[in-house]
Amino acid sequence: MPPRTSRAAVTAFLAEHRNWIETRREAALRQKPPEVPFPPPQIQLPAVYESWRVHLAGGTGRLRLRESAAELLVIAGDTSESLQVKAALWRWLLGRAQVVLADHLADCAREFGFTYRRLSIRRQRTRWGSCSTKGTISLNCCILFQPPEVLRYLLLHELSHTRHMNHSRAFWDCVARCCPDYRKLDRQLLDGWRRVPSWMSS
Repeated sequence: MPPRTSRAAVTAFLAEHRNWIETRREAALRQKPPEVPFPPPQIQLPAVYESWRVHLAGGTGRLRLRESAAELLVIAGDTSESLQVKAALWRWLLGRAQVVLADHLADCAREFGFTYRRLSIRRQRTRWGSCSTKGTISLNCCILFQPPEVLRYLLLHELSHTRHMNHSRAFWDCVARCCPDYRKLDRQLLDGWRRVPSWMSS
C-alpha cells in the first residue's frame, strides 16, 4: 500500500476486492508444489531419466553426502538440522546438473551447428536459463525436474541466443527451425515451477 494510507482505506479496499483476492489465492495454492517428506525418500530427475533413492545412514558428526551404486544417495552424520541437509542436496544437484547438462548441451550444439563458450549451472528462483554476450550459457539446475522435451527446448532456446541476443522474429525463427513445438514447450516451461519440489526453494 502507498505510504500514509489509512487503515480504513486498506480495510475498505480489502472488502471491495475480497472475491478477487480469494480467487487468486486459491489459484496460487493449486499451483503450489505438493509437500513431500524431508529428506525425500527419492529424487526424480525426469529430464535425464534418473531416479535417485535417498538413504539416511545415521551417525554423528559432520553431515556427509555421497553417490553410491545404482542411483543411490547416502547421507551420513548428523541430519538433525534440515537446512544443512537441504544445502547438501542443493550442492549435489548443482554438481549432478553440471555433469549431465554439459553432455546434453554439447549434443544439441553439435546437432544444429551452434557454438558457445562455456556452461554455468546455478540454483535460481525466477529464471530457467540465460546466454551472455560472451557465449556463456547459464542453466538453472531445477530444469532437471522437467520433462526431457522441455529440457531440450530450453537448451535450444539458449543456444539460439548465441546467434540472436534478443527475442526478435529472427530469434524465434531460429528456435522454430530447431524445435517446431517450441510454443507448447515454452508454456510448459513457464508452468514448470510446479514440478520443482518444495525443498529446493525453501
